[in-house]
Amino acid sequence: MADEAVETDVGIAWCGESWLAVAFSADGFDHVAVCDGIGDCWARYEETARRILVDLPIGLVESGDPERRCDELARQVLGPQAETVSTPPVREATRKRRYSAAGRVHERKSGAALSEAAFEAHEGIAMLDELLQEVPEAAAVIRSSHPELCFRALAGEPLEQPRGTAAGYAERMRVLAHYDRDAAPTVQRAADETAGHAVTVADVLDAVVLAYTAAPGEGALRTLPPEPPTDAKGLPIELVYRGQASLSGE
Repeated sequence: MADEAVETDVGIAWCGESWLAVAFSADGFDHVAVCDGIGDCWARYEETARRILVDLPIGLVESGDPERRCDELARQVLGPQAETVSTPPVREATRKRRYSAAGRVHERKSGAALSEAAFEAHEGIAMLDELLQEVPEAAAVIRSSHPELCFRALAGEPLEQPRGTAAGYAERMRVLAHYDRDAAPTVQRAADETAGHAVTVADVLDAVVLAYTAAPGEGALRTLPPEPPTDAKGLPIELVYRGQASLSGE
């Protein structure tokens, strides 16, 4: 059992039915936790986490133009993987259980159509949004990122292969191995610790690259955009990555 007194940096991937957390300590990979909700993740790490990066949007549009600058900038640098960045539903739409209802709210509030891909994450987005509004301490530690942006920043160039393919797995493993020679055993250990849970290899890679990004390492922790705005609730509208140089032209 992991020592919960160890200070950690954490990457969290939302897996639909669960939340996969990969925690790094000062010595590298520490442990994996699979939680039922983001609130459970926060309860586990609130005393120990220095930084938590999650692969869901933080900072939502209430009404008007639904496009967030951070998403636009991410698409500009992701090349073939640009389509992995969806425009999130407006805040009210994330609370709707059905795509049809969410779509009506999103269109009424923003004047734009809601993609099914964006709606798929609505439950996780809503849970995260509620936690950050209700628990200021969580909002000070949990930040938003995107695994494909993290891989792009570590690689120094856009990735060519989709994440869910064998070639995509190999490409991402090469990026991690170049960043850290212990990446391969780290991914193996993380995957082993998810036994018994509905977690895919792609989920593990996402959580691992988020954890590498959260933990101190080569390059500075940066954001798209460099000076993030905040939403109506005061939450930053940003995507965090780690890199030697800024990916933004701003």
